[in-house]
Amino acid sequence: MAASSWHQGWDITDEEREVYRKRSQASSRAKAQAIRGEGRTPIHPINVPQLNPDDLMPQLASNGWRSLSLFSGGGGLDLGFDRAGFTHVASYDILPESGITLRNVRPEWTVFGGEQGDVTQVDWRDYRGLVDIIHGGPPCQPFSVAGRQQGKEDSRDMFPEFIRAVLEIHLPTDKVKPHVQLDLFSLLDPSETLQPCMGVREALGLPDIGFDALSPTIRSSLTGPRHTTSVLSSVSAQKIWEKLQIWPNGVALNREQAHLFVADNGHFRLSVPDCAILQCFPQSWSFDGAVYKALGQIGNAVPPPMAYRVAVSIASCVGRFLELKESDQFVFSTIILNRHFKNYRG
Repeated sequence: MAASSWHQGWDITDEEREVYRKRSQASSRAKAQAIRGEGRTPIHPINVPQLNPDDLMPQLASNGWRSLSLFSGGGGLDLGFDRAGFTHVASYDILPESGITLRNVRPEWTVFGGEQGDVTQVDWRDYRGLVDIIHGGPPCQPFSVAGRQQGKEDSRDMFPEFIRAVLEIHLPTDKVKPHVQLDLFSLLDPSETLQPCMGVREALGLPDIGFDALSPTIRSSLTGPRHTTSVLSSVSAQKIWEKLQIWPNGVALNREQAHLFVADNGHFRLSVPDCAILQCFPQSWSFDGAVYKALGQIGNAVPPPMAYRVAVSIASCVGRFLELKESDQFVFSTIILNRHFKNYRG
């Protein structure tokens, strides 16, 4: 398969590349031996997670709003909006495995993956009158440090495509353009006291070692100089994983394989379902594809409970907006975009 136009390999010497190659081959041999039962004696029992993400997003009755999902990925926004009472219209993602994931977990949904999920090829005017809310997470790599911040010069810059979908489906009219005053963000701030949350070890059902913490960012394996089964995102994250006594450098396909494949330092090895739990996907939400493709979907995803709280707030805000008299109604999409780009740090 040809490399993507935006892919940039490591600028390393042949000698350094050989070191990485031998290390990768040794790891593959050790993994194969472990799966055959020929590896080190397992030291960690198969864990039973204590976190149930469904508890963080109770299913709400239909609110009558219809949502369209762009850049759906593993379905974090899709799931959050679904449990908040929105009616799913369709999902689009260019990764074939994302399409398969969503069809597997929600067979009743309309899902476009692979070439059919390429948003640049869609005439969104076909959705006029069929959609109330458009949500999606355009790739952040064109604006992130890890993605080299090439902005509009990066072929992954899909912000213009998201805006095109909004404009083609919901064209603003001269009647409402001047009324850009409603500050939606003030209505999205939680008013209730935030409850304590679980640390990584508690969430995964691991024994208490006297230290626990929130999970570092789960790195997506679909970007960067090479595909990998590591979820390590930074040096600071490495320090946290070490204190948690969790091995982030080689994720197993499932908990049984993680149990058999003992890490060199004896730390607990993560599995794909464990990473999904840390990103707050319920255990019923399985991901299609090889390990690195599953981790790519997980690492790129919006945590569903966060999407859920945003969806609940949006439904409440839109409901109050529609209760206003016509002369007092405000259009808030422009101020949302302005604040988003002003506060965005990549």
